[in-house]
Amino acid sequence: MTTIKQDDLIQSVADALQYISYYHPADYIQALTAAWEKEASPAARDAMAQILVNSRMCAEGHRPICQDTGMVTAILKVGMDVKWDASMSLEEMVNEGVRQGYNHPDNILRASVVSDPAGKRLNTRDNTPAVIHTRIVPGDKVEIGLAAKGGGSENKSKFTVLNPSGDLVDWVLKTVPTMGAGWCPPGMLGIGIGGSAEKAMLLAKESLMEHIDIHELMARGPQNRVEELRLELFEKVNALGIGAQGLGGLTTVLDVKILDYPTHAASLPVAMIPNCAATRHVEFTLDGSGPANLQPPSPDVWPEISLAGSAKARRVNIDTITREEIASWKPGESLLLSGKLLTGRDAAHKRIQDMLARGEPLPEGVDFNNRFIYYVGPVDPVGDEVVGPAGPTTSTRMDPFTDMMLGETGLIGMVGKAERGPAAIDSIKRHRAVYLMAVGGAAFLVSKAIRSSRMVAFEDLGMEAIREFEVEDMPVTVAVDSKGTSVHQTGPAEWKVKIGKLVD
Repeated sequence: MTTIKQDDLIQSVADALQYISYYHPADYIQALTAAWEKEASPAARDAMAQILVNSRMCAEGHRPICQDTGMVTAILKVGMDVKWDASMSLEEMVNEGVRQGYNHPDNILRASVVSDPAGKRLNTRDNTPAVIHTRIVPGDKVEIGLAAKGGGSENKSKFTVLNPSGDLVDWVLKTVPTMGAGWCPPGMLGIGIGGSAEKAMLLAKESLMEHIDIHELMARGPQNRVEELRLELFEKVNALGIGAQGLGGLTTVLDVKILDYPTHAASLPVAMIPNCAATRHVEFTLDGSGPANLQPPSPDVWPEISLAGSAKARRVNIDTITREEIASWKPGESLLLSGKLLTGRDAAHKRIQDMLARGEPLPEGVDFNNRFIYYVGPVDPVGDEVVGPAGPTTSTRMDPFTDMMLGETGLIGMVGKAERGPAAIDSIKRHRAVYLMAVGGAAFLVSKAIRSSRMVAFEDLGMEAIREFEVEDMPVTVAVDSKGTSVHQTGPAEWKVKIGKLVD
């Protein structure tokens, strides 16, 4: 009988969460590198290059790949013959590991979990509790799978119950385009088939723990219906032309994972969950010999890449910008921003909206007139950092506030990730404003462009507070120009046609 010590489990969970915050799985790096090498879309190729450069920087600097360091999912398989040397419950041990992992002084991870989700939404400050699934299985070991799932991809989770004769492939191909680019492709699609509603969702989440092997499957050929579906969906989803960051290109998914389970004869439950470009997951086993020992990927796994796109980018001073200059920017154009911009996310926008509705002035220092806002919730800095990893958050969440911000505060530009919805695009066009896109999954790289950071307002909101960043050569792409043209509409449409012609 194996004895598992409480401290070994806690330390293993904490160490593993630190590990996945800055190390991509080697299979993901290799698959993304292969996709980058064959990518024909310049915009998508540059986005993948930024993700790969950021990945290497994070591995070397032990800092988070993405500012959204995720909500923890733990899948535990506990052997029936395991004995515990512990005073805490199993869930308490996992959550203590999360607490210690996210508050490590050398690499502080962002606390994103809020309690009272339908009410005050107060940040728990340590990213607990985790979502924990436990199974009791034969054996004398404890197998643990950990994932840290960011909100941008988790929010795109989909579920349906098809008729038993329904077309699963057709549902996936209709649904993926509705997910937009907020899940930061290229990543993986996890699909759960069967069981009940909650079982299908868990199957989809579990499938994302598996390693990328689609090309090995292509080489040997499918041996069952699930493998046939994986290959069919991999080809057809990529043929949609969505591409890296939704900019249009050859690669939208690096793999499609499927797990299934017996279901009711009258049902065909199907769940789909995307994994983003951060792709944080790790598996380890405790056998009583001590904490888990996780080995870093070999430095040779990362390609040598220089970000050549910067040399062609237009340099912009946002401190002196005018609407006339903004009007000259072209959809898809690369820019390097320098100057001061304010930050703000959901909670800050809601507070601003409420203050304006009550006729109250905005807090001192909050002046958006002729300025840009960056949708970001940064990681806390460590050492001599000005700010921790500070990549963009999903911009569509700010769509309900866009007309208010552009019409009532004098704001002229926004920086975030992924597409904007029709109402936001219409508002951008009417106000002759602009929306710029930074690459999701390149948070540490983006943070290197931030020269100073100061708190401006709403400090109680933590990572959602309003700050002022001074940036130098921050890389962005014109995603919606002042005429209302969106590259997230034109890019995928163009590449869907191009891919169709290549297939033909």
